[in-house]
Amino acid sequence: MNELFDMPSYLERSYLDLVLLHLREALLPVLAGLIVALPLAQLCVRFRWLYPPVLWVTTVLYAIPSLAFFVILIDYTGLSELTVMIPLAVYSLVVLVPAIVDGVRSVPQETLAAATAMGFGPVRRYVQVQLPIAAPAILAGLRVASVSSISLVSVGMLIGNEGALGNLLDSGMRFNQPRLVWLSVVGTAVLAILVDALLIVLRVLLTPWMPRGTRTASRTPAAKEAAR
Repeated sequence: MNELFDMPSYLERSYLDLVLLHLREALLPVLAGLIVALPLAQLCVRFRWLYPPVLWVTTVLYAIPSLAFFVILIDYTGLSELTVMIPLAVYSLVVLVPAIVDGVRSVPQETLAAATAMGFGPVRRYVQVQLPIAAPAILAGLRVASVSSISLVSVGMLIGNEGALGNLLDSGMRFNQPRLVWLSVVGTAVLAILVDALLIVLRVLLTPWMPRGTRTASRTPAAKEAAR
């Protein structure tokens, strides 16, 4: 069994180290993206004219190939984790900003008016009223951004030894070692499934008021229409 997880010496890391590196390089950018997206999305809600250009910019940035991002960043950050994580943080904005905007806009005006009447200022109303109600939409965006980031970390193999599990895929294909390929592919898939499951559990804990028993309760109008 130990032989299955033996890593080539040139990778300079054990399999567990590669897994932890993969998680760090995938999830820290999503966290950074969330920190940027929260105030940016609130500005888009407050100033509706700002949303289309912000969405356009995030979409254009997402369209930039990761390799081009790496080439630009290498002069400043070198062959380091930052060179991988900065593009992933930027890519996460195209998912997180719309998710937060849609979630915050779904808060009923009556609820906002009641909070204002109780003396809530804009910041307190955003943190204590709008964000909790928008939590399901925000967590849905986090699920997509996290799984996408976990899959994209492997592209880091193009700049040296910073692709985490992606380095196994590169080595396995280069030296014809199927074992390394499977360790990379299966490991990445398992990480994505586990992180997604943890975010689902977090949603259940943070939104106890949401219905659990029926699938139809959570279906969107578009999904209902498609099911007819």
